[in-house]
Amino acid sequence: MIVIVAPGQGSQTPGFLDPWLAEKRFRDQLGAMSDAVGIDLIAHGTTSDADTIRDTRVAQPLIVAAGLLTASALLADGRREKVGGVAGHSVGEITAAAVSGILSENDAVAFVRERGQAMADAAALEPTGMSAVLGGDEVALLERLAELGLQPANFNGGGQVVVAGAMPALAEFAANPLAGTRVIPLQVAGAFHTRYMQPAVGRLELFAAGLEKNDPTIPIWTNRDGSRINSGSHFVELMVGQVSSPVRWDMSMAALAAAGVTGIIELAPAGALVGLAKRALKGIPSVAVKTPDDLPAAFAMIDGI
Repeated sequence: MIVIVAPGQGSQTPGFLDPWLAEKRFRDQLGAMSDAVGIDLIAHGTTSDADTIRDTRVAQPLIVAAGLLTASALLADGRREKVGGVAGHSVGEITAAAVSGILSENDAVAFVRERGQAMADAAALEPTGMSAVLGGDEVALLERLAELGLQPANFNGGGQVVVAGAMPALAEFAANPLAGTRVIPLQVAGAFHTRYMQPAVGRLELFAAGLEKNDPTIPIWTNRDGSRINSGSHFVELMVGQVSSPVRWDMSMAALAAAGVTGIIELAPAGALVGLAKRALKGIPSVAVKTPDDLPAAFAMIDGI
């Protein structure tokens, strides 16, 4: 069973769409998405600098658009019917929703535009941030976070947990790390997937109510608890709530393993999820589709060559 995975925020790098836009069909597709969201995704994917594409309002639409661009090439020529499932990490769930048929491409980019704006507005209410914690005991980590008023935001598996909260608390946490851990501050605009994002939830609920939702035609798993979701409306509901609750990518990978995954293909901007899979799903082959040059290896995996 081949599963397609879609990355989340932080995967983008300056110029990462340059190789894709050398082909007119991809440039035209991205141009149409740019028009739909009112954001110049072509410029942001090619010439914008790291600070510009780190902005949540830019980063989220850019990542979803890149994933949809990749998926359109990957699933052409009858390959869609050969894929066993799809899952996305954080904002990548919107990409996954479009790949699975829950949302149209236009509705997916409209939803991610609203999500990025709503989360940026929530993040602006007070200074917060995120840090990745590598290694250590998870129970001890959660106890320490509670003491500092911090929250776990992403359980990424493979010994990686992303924590979030107020900047002074994060600084204290980094200055006095738990034994056996390494703390890496992340360059993000706020404490995503925590209580600090609650103001964004109500806004997204109203926006999502106006979207057309279909039940998935490709199996899809949620970040909420790794379960497979058969209702398109329920999946969108979970995506909205996920903005202020932890991403359980560890559970998503465990669910894929239990379902019998035999190969993983990561959509652009690829690399992060393949890296996590190599640690948590040892022995499962993977392909990171970073540029069009990576497509033949992905085609071969889907076609069983």
